[in-house]
Amino acid sequence: MNIDIRHIAKLARLRIEDDQFEKFEKEMQNIVDMVENLPDIDEELALDENDPMTLREDCAVTDKYTRQELMANAPQVKAGCLVVPKTVE
Repeated sequence: MNIDIRHIAKLARLRIEDDQFEKFEKEMQNIVDMVENLPDIDEELALDENDPMTLREDCAVTDKYTRQELMANAPQVKAGCLVVPKTVE
């Protein structure tokens, strides 16, 4: 398989120096070869009944900081809200 690093770099908007293309082509080829050599998994993965996973209980922490403490870190606040640049006309 031929991997066109120049094309990938263009699509990803990456700037790669000319002397680095060969290195990246080899590394990308190694990644592709590794993925191609992964074993196929035909059967569903099952959980071990003798060793079940124990999940932590979700608990939200709501009283760690006050609103005023959080707003003190904001660069600009107006009427109790964060001021951000306009993104939609």
